[in-house]
Amino acid sequence: MLQLTDGWKNIYPQSHAGVLVMRGVINPPKHAELDRRKAALEEEIRARFAGQERPQIAEHPVLQAYEAYYKRFKKTYHVHLQLESILLKGKSIPGVATLVEAMFMAEMDDLLLTAGHDLDRLQLPLTLNAAQGGETYVTLRGFEQSLKAGDMFIADGAGILSSIIYGPDERSQISPRTKNVVFTVYAPEGIGPALVEAHLRKIEQNVLTIAPRAQTELLEVFGAG
Repeated sequence: MLQLTDGWKNIYPQSHAGVLVMRGVINPPKHAELDRRKAALEEEIRARFAGQERPQIAEHPVLQAYEAYYKRFKKTYHVHLQLESILLKGKSIPGVATLVEAMFMAEMDDLLLTAGHDLDRLQLPLTLNAAQGGETYVTLRGFEQSLKAGDMFIADGAGILSSIIYGPDERSQISPRTKNVVFTVYAPEGIGPALVEAHLRKIEQNVLTIAPRAQTELLEVFGAG
């Protein structure tokens, strides 16, 4: 399902990636039980960080691992900013179609960078690589984007599906018609495989809340070792 290139292994020997493949899913615009779980999660996250301001929040080890990666590209980890909006501005986890919301919930719970794709739009296998610089793809916002040298990215046989810095592509995005789905997790150095696996299992449980008959085809963490 996911092939690791030598280029990626050489540059990121202590990093990992996770893949979750589920078949027979549905993607309704709303789901009452998922909404209930999302509200409970938001309250739990606020309780977890109660009394902390930005400097204390930034000390979280997962955020530090991602910020170390993003700093190399003069960027800020967007999940860090989303967490601050929940904790300091009273915002909620974004309300979108339920399959994506299931992913967002786990992403905000564990702070691990995750992308979701319609499996039926992919040309397998997937490949995890490190950019040479200049590779291009159309992002979820519909704009053509060139990758920065060294940025991790995942591609299929037709092109790039996502990169850490610029996010998922437009071509393989989850839609109301999605029946089979793949979620991928980027875990730079400092984030161990056990946390990635636990994160994938949270996504799996969220999806099963929406689609209890869905089947998990693959749940695996990949690394250079």
